[in-house]
Amino acid sequence: MAETTVRYGPSVQATSIHSTPTDVSVLNFALTLEHLETAFYSEGLTKYSDADFAAAGFKSDVRGWYQQILAHEKSHVETITAVLTQKLGAAPVSPCNYSFPLNDTKSFVTLSAAFETVGASAYTGALSMISDKEILTVAGEILSVEGRQSAWINSAPLGHNPWNGRFEIPLTMNEVFTIASTFIKSCPSSNPTLPVKPFPQLGLPGNARPGQNITLSFDQAGRTGDLFLVLFTADGPKSVSIAADKSVVLPSGDLRGTIFAIVSTEKDFADDSTTVAGPALLMIPFNENLTVV
Repeated sequence: MAETTVRYGPSVQATSIHSTPTDVSVLNFALTLEHLETAFYSEGLTKYSDADFAAAGFKSDVRGWYQQILAHEKSHVETITAVLTQKLGAAPVSPCNYSFPLNDTKSFVTLSAAFETVGASAYTGALSMISDKEILTVAGEILSVEGRQSAWINSAPLGHNPWNGRFEIPLTMNEVFTIASTFIKSCPSSNPTLPVKPFPQLGLPGNARPGQNITLSFDQAGRTGDLFLVLFTADGPKSVSIAADKSVVLPSGDLRGTIFAIVSTEKDFADDSTTVAGPALLMIPFNENLTVV
């Protein structure tokens, strides 16, 4: 395991945290994400019927599988809440108010892939911060389910790659919250304060592909000096220099699957101390021959 951590770039960056959160903080952060996912699936399945899924070209069983995913997320909420209240004697966070860009059934399916991908990366990054072994086991159980749900969504309804590569991409709590916060409009004032702070948002074309010249959108906040677009992939980090006009040329090599893009002050490296903006999620689907589709 130690060898993997040293060899694999994203694992190193995910553990680069200046202060280690408590088990209560980590669980309440996980509960925040589970509330978000539960609200998303509840809204989508209420809004779109079996007929809507069929009209969008999805197979007849797809909505039923999504109903199972919703049941999983509700169970995760119940389990984490029980651990917080019964084992740790802590107050759990309550659901927030959310806004999801659901325009049609296809947008629901596409966004669900993003949620499950981020969820798997969130749990992967959080494992090293959990000190209690029983809680660590619970987190590992949820992580496995998040990964399986992500694999099903990408391969069945979307017809793309079920996995991204050799490793899951771990993210820090701040990185995850940067993505999640775009869907959170307000939260109860009574909620426990979480030790997280979102970074400025990073905008990039959602249909970007390897070798393309794209223009980024982010607040440079008066920073001078070189900036890099660091791309966390399942096979390790890649980076490209950002031009003065905020354009970059994406690598033309093995760039596929789920990619978390971060504007960083360091080349080939990004953590909470070097991040200027992001992460932004870029999903580049590929087929069984590793060809981008």
